[in-house]
Amino acid sequence: MKPIAHIRSAFPSKFGIPRQAGLVKELKAQIIFEAEYRNPEALRGIEGFSHLWLIWEFSQNRREGWSPTVRPPRLGGNARMGVFATRSPFRPNPIGLSCVRLERVEWDGPQGPALHVSGADLMDGTPIYDIKPYVPYADCHPEATQGFAPPDTARLLKVEIPPEQLDRVPGEDRAALKGVLAQDPRPAYQRDPARVYRFGFAGLEVCFTVRDGVLHVQDVRPVPEQPGPRV
Repeated sequence: MKPIAHIRSAFPSKFGIPRQAGLVKELKAQIIFEAEYRNPEALRGIEGFSHLWLIWEFSQNRREGWSPTVRPPRLGGNARMGVFATRSPFRPNPIGLSCVRLERVEWDGPQGPALHVSGADLMDGTPIYDIKPYVPYADCHPEATQGFAPPDTARLLKVEIPPEQLDRVPGEDRAALKGVLAQDPRPAYQRDPARVYRFGFAGLEVCFTVRDGVLHVQDVRPVPEQPGPRV
């Protein structure tokens, strides 16, 4: 297989990305096709669907061999579960699956046609291998059970961003940043209230601490020359 497209998102590294697609609906991204697949005919009819499935690669998680069990972040990074009972990126084949909302199709432009989507949980530059429409009558199962992964809505953090720091974030990115922070980007096994966490977002480096269920943004500044997750 070879990539048909790559995604452009606000995340230059893995740290900070929501753990599932759709958790932060304000997150915007673009799907840019490879030249070979940059054909409007390949997208004929796609605008009639509100959501799409993306099949992509965990391109930053390549490794030799595999393990039959992994430590899901949802369980604090301590308990082991079967790899096929989780959505861990460490799999025999590093394939990801995400459902995103199709906002619009950009038919014209130097790299058109391109897809504008929201709710994506992909790092900038992630290779995409296929795109399929989400079909509610077949894909939606309201009665489905969730195993050890119940909804995270009760675990959202309160986010406090000083006005002078928020002013450094472009207006169109503020709601998305607040949504990302509310999801608690920290690794599940790290809960040191004195620790300052940093991650890249939309060309900025965001520094924060978490104490008693409240996330405090300490600084928002331009990304250093060599950005990367530092925790």
